[in-house]
Amino acid sequence: MSRHPTIKQLRYLCAVVEHGHFGRAARACHVSQSTLSAGILELEEVLGVSLIERNNRSLVLTGLGEDVVTRARSMLRDVEDLVDLCQASADPLSGRLRLGVIPTIAPFLLPGLLKALRKDYPSFTPFIREDLTKALIEALHRGELDILLLALPFAAERVETMRLFDDDFLLASPPDHALANRNALATDDLQDQELLLLEDGHCLRDHALEACKLRGTDFRVPYQATSLTTVVQMVASGIGVTLLPKMAVDAGALVPAEVCVTPFSQADVSRDIGLMWRRKTPRRAEFHLLGDYILKQRELNQSA
Repeated sequence: MSRHPTIKQLRYLCAVVEHGHFGRAARACHVSQSTLSAGILELEEVLGVSLIERNNRSLVLTGLGEDVVTRARSMLRDVEDLVDLCQASADPLSGRLRLGVIPTIAPFLLPGLLKALRKDYPSFTPFIREDLTKALIEALHRGELDILLLALPFAAERVETMRLFDDDFLLASPPDHALANRNALATDDLQDQELLLLEDGHCLRDHALEACKLRGTDFRVPYQATSLTTVVQMVASGIGVTLLPKMAVDAGALVPAEVCVTPFSQADVSRDIGLMWRRKTPRRAEFHLLGDYILKQRELNQSA
């Protein structure tokens, strides 16, 4: 009887290709490096071909290896969809759900949301991964995540989205800044300002600039950071101004007393918050239920 590749072996192969390193791939798969290497060698033995060219500095896929990885990724997505199909037959919002969230949403929305879910759906078990949008979408397509909570729009193929709500942008500035506490703050007032931004890769940066209709020549960037906390501290030090999502300000812990927050008088200076999932998932109804629940909790919090 002929042997066939196992799901575990295919996961090991795809992890090595994704991370470009056996050690990092092993950590991502939660196994030892020797276990992962043995699994890939067994896969090559079962298939009777060499998939990876190994040397001391790098690993390179063979031509056939590239084709195998492409098919393996598709098979792994199908396996995840099979699991989702069974999950969809159970009660909604019960069991496992792997949720990807971007860093400019996770600390401000998740604590209250997860607390409410734990109370209303005690059998619901969410696993959270926080990362930048591009990395989360790649993980979604690999079948490593079920659903994403992120800012829209973001270009992606083979997905569906559910828009939830607007999240306004507010101007954060030192209290003595010329734009602080303006009664009619407009996006045009940001022209030629020293605007502190998150570094490239954070969609908040792109959405903020798009909402304010700003081009690279319209402002100066004295500093870029990897977190909103760092950006706000720079504002408090008088280095410049920044754009903050309202949910971050409402959370209460981000903005120190040395920073003044001013809303824009214009409409639509905001980003859209929504959910994203693979187009062919059988859990669509459950994901819509989760979106409705998030909206309900938001309304309850706003009316409290």
